[in-house]
Amino acid sequence: MTAQYEITAKKAEGAELGTFERYLTAWVALCIVAGVALGHFFPAPLQIIGKAEIANVNMPVAVLIWLMIIPMLLKIDFRALHHVKEHWRGVGVTLFINWAVKPFSMAALGMLFIGYLFRDMLPADQIDSYIAGLIILAAAPCTAMVFVWSNLSDGEPHFTLTQVALNDTIMVFAFAPIVGLLLGLSSIIVPWDTLLISVLAFIVVPVIVSQILRAYLLKSGGEPALAKVLAATHPVSLLALLATLVLLFGFQGEQILAQPLVIVLLAVPILIQVYFNSGLAYFLNRQFGVAHCVAAPSALIGASNFFELAVATAIGLFGFDSGAALATVVGVLVEVPVMLSVVRIVNKTKNWYERKAAS
Repeated sequence: MTAQYEITAKKAEGAELGTFERYLTAWVALCIVAGVALGHFFPAPLQIIGKAEIANVNMPVAVLIWLMIIPMLLKIDFRALHHVKEHWRGVGVTLFINWAVKPFSMAALGMLFIGYLFRDMLPADQIDSYIAGLIILAAAPCTAMVFVWSNLSDGEPHFTLTQVALNDTIMVFAFAPIVGLLLGLSSIIVPWDTLLISVLAFIVVPVIVSQILRAYLLKSGGEPALAKVLAATHPVSLLALLATLVLLFGFQGEQILAQPLVIVLLAVPILIQVYFNSGLAYFLNRQFGVAHCVAAPSALIGASNFFELAVATAIGLFGFDSGAALATVVGVLVEVPVMLSVVRIVNKTKNWYERKAAS
């Protein structure tokens, strides 16, 4: 078991930013163009897709979300949880940021910027929905891309793997209560039945399926079999993400064409919360004497979002054509360039960080 954990950690350490991830912002921009065009010229087929729901969960999108999420969760070794004690201070800081700071800071920023400062520049009937989307985005810590950010910042792979496994475990139980609480504070009616169905469909089921499949692959063919399946499903996961974005922008197209400024305004609180949370995590790790190789991925995990889950939940709760869905997609739009800038910051400040540890 320990040997397999070491292998998984080394694989995480060698994670690289692939062509798709490197140009994610460009791909999203193309999806905007394609989706808006489809929505304008072929509205009827999109309306049919949008109405294919069971218990307020859109089934075509649910399939796409599973294709996105399951390959990502397949990488996670939940047996890594017993290694938490090796990096307990870094883990503690990251958990504090992810679950006690980030969702609440995003709710505050959303209310300040979307609900107050930018209110007159946005569609009045979508204000609450935009804020809801931002909250949903911040309530889900990143899973897959974290390995890439950790590698680019020379992060400790065992810490990264442990932290992701722990966050995913907590997410099963904490995501719905936190989202429900913050939507309630924002005076947004919480459709609890839909929220719980979304958690079951987009967290619990994918986690169970991925871990059963992972165990089967490791038992039947070991790490080579797992690696082969991961390589085969990676393109499927990326194509599912692109297809989901095209559908989203197909439904949002008219609204975007009418008010293109919406995307820019929604990006403002997202950018602020990324830099605030990553900076706070980095500072707290330094104060507690945590090694830079742990503090760097801690800051990155504390700032990034599981946008695939956020998109799925926003669609399930508020629908394809909602402001909430659009707000989560803006998170996808800014994810890579913003997180790469955080990587550069933690790398360039390594000497400054380690002077504190030396003293």
